[in-house]
Amino acid sequence: MYYLRNLHGNAIVYCEGKYADFVAKTAHGLVRYSKRFKILGVVDSSLAGMDAGEVLDGRKRGIPIFASVADAVNAAKDKGERIHYMIIGVATIGGRLPEDYREGVKEAIRHGINIIAGLHEFLADDEEFSQLAEEYGVRIHDIRREPPLHMMHNYRNLAPKIRALRLVVMGTDSSIGKRTVAIELTSALAKRGYNAVFVATGQTGLLQGAKYGVPLDSIQGDYMVGELENAIYEAYVSEKPDVIIVEGQGSISHPAYVCGSRAILSAAKPHGVILQHAPKREYRHYGLGVLNIPMPDLEREIEMIEMFSESRVIAITINHEGMDVDEVEDVVAKYEEKYGVPVCDVLMHGCGKIVGVIESMLRGIKG
Repeated sequence: MYYLRNLHGNAIVYCEGKYADFVAKTAHGLVRYSKRFKILGVVDSSLAGMDAGEVLDGRKRGIPIFASVADAVNAAKDKGERIHYMIIGVATIGGRLPEDYREGVKEAIRHGINIIAGLHEFLADDEEFSQLAEEYGVRIHDIRREPPLHMMHNYRNLAPKIRALRLVVMGTDSSIGKRTVAIELTSALAKRGYNAVFVATGQTGLLQGAKYGVPLDSIQGDYMVGELENAIYEAYVSEKPDVIIVEGQGSISHPAYVCGSRAILSAAKPHGVILQHAPKREYRHYGLGVLNIPMPDLEREIEMIEMFSESRVIAITINHEGMDVDEVEDVVAKYEEKYGVPVCDVLMHGCGKIVGVIESMLRGIKG
């Protein structure tokens, strides 16, 4: 898979001043789950000394937060380890490197640490960074860099050849938990004995270790659907899975992300959609901030997804930001009564309800 060039090893995640913010979703994903890299720490001086997992969701994961790259390097040396990579842990508006991150990148390079960035701004093209990397013998990997045209794929309508249940996890907003739901659901299906494959559509899922996928918003429009379709087909041919779970991007009604959402539905041609929603979120998220645009009506979002995908929403999952346990349970009950589908918060309840629906769908396909 050419996007990551078989990268693996020990890594730290750089998100100075932003780890506690939703913009650090790449860092959050890697702290929660990482098959490709062993995460040795997070760099954010504002939270130094804390456990990254505890800051994220109250669960200690043994991943310390350091005040600087140098502190992370020294801690690794004390344990007899070496840091191979520093991953830029933020997903900024427009995919630009924050100006105040430049010193952190240079510090890492001077310590002989390779850089991995999932930004639209390619750090390897930066003259200062590239000269420094050459001087210290390290590499800068821009994983959102589009492959050459001869390596990309046109749309070929491959869905009829894929004899696996295809599901997409959509959302009502960006940075709302679609990837987390997709990974949790893939894991839950595997625990029930099903061969389930996760297909990533963003840089974080690929960094976490997804074997199949494409950083979709790095691909020019003519190839978006074809590239993702090819990744889904590759997953089917290679793994012969029972279920393919495809990560969504943005939301179908979000004015900044509609192209990605529609490309995903067109490429996957899903048998069903799981919809992630944050009931207490008032305004749409975008990059580094919040837009002055109210969150969409959930019922209308479902209608749009089902109209465009020619499929149906088979479950609703909840992002519990700003909610206590009682509020979550109340929303679950109300949504199940109103929409007639299973509703759960996968981080609180697990994926049992959704797995039950999927098992029924699989029996229907096999029958």
